[in-house]
Amino acid sequence: MIEPQPYFTTNAPPRHATRLALTLAALLLAAGAGLARADDADTQTQIALGAGVERMPEWIGASNHRNQAVPYVDIEIPGIGELSTADGLTVDLINADKLHGGLYGNYLWGRTRDGLGPHLGGIVDSLGPRVQAGGYLEYHPTKQFSYGANLSHDTQGAGAYLNLYADYQLPNLGYIEHEFELQWQSMNGAAMNRFFGFNAAQAAALGTPTWRPGAGSQQIGLEYDAFIPTSQHTGFALALGYTRLLGQAGDSPLVSRFGQRNQFSQTLAFVYHF
Repeated sequence: MIEPQPYFTTNAPPRHATRLALTLAALLLAAGAGLARADDADTQTQIALGAGVERMPEWIGASNHRNQAVPYVDIEIPGIGELSTADGLTVDLINADKLHGGLYGNYLWGRTRDGLGPHLGGIVDSLGPRVQAGGYLEYHPTKQFSYGANLSHDTQGAGAYLNLYADYQLPNLGYIEHEFELQWQSMNGAAMNRFFGFNAAQAAALGTPTWRPGAGSQQIGLEYDAFIPTSQHTGFALALGYTRLLGQAGDSPLVSRFGQRNQFSQTLAFVYHF
């Protein structure tokens, strides 16, 4: 994948930016340790860095969008793991021929009062970002096709997330590399209520019923990713994403009355491959 983590935004208070910087520093240190190990094993490390713009919903379930400058980082170390602004950090502890698995980490932003707008801001809770940690398992039956799952938990709260995904790399169009990814996500009750719940005071202020969702399916999404080279080391990374909120997430008054189930995002970044 090439798209930065959904709802990844720098429009957060300074303390959140500090936490993000510390988190990325820790991830980069982990990647650096892996680089040393990879060099010893004479494996080929892939590094891509860049920057771009993403058009994304203001918050999960929002109907309005905004354009956000985003970084692009993808460090892949065969046999060790990967650090990516799209998929987070994976540390491969299994490293079999077709089966991989181990540690997983990611960083999920919440939502800001400004992003909620004048009608919802100050009534609906603003949400700070959260670091997630857990594990993943991935199987590659062929070079073009893979599927897997990651299970993670908020390190600062009670939220838990399960993602199932499948990737298929399409035949190249000339020099253009491209693929599809299908992903389904579920949340436990704490995470669902954090993003989509309404307590009595909020419901009364907005004229909606209270809403306290439980654990269950949260979304399903399809993404198209492409890399369009412009030289031996440079190119454009493109991502087009569609997500539909499911079940109690889509039925939440926050989404059904003030947002929409269907979520779209587009990303274009210029990338340099080392």
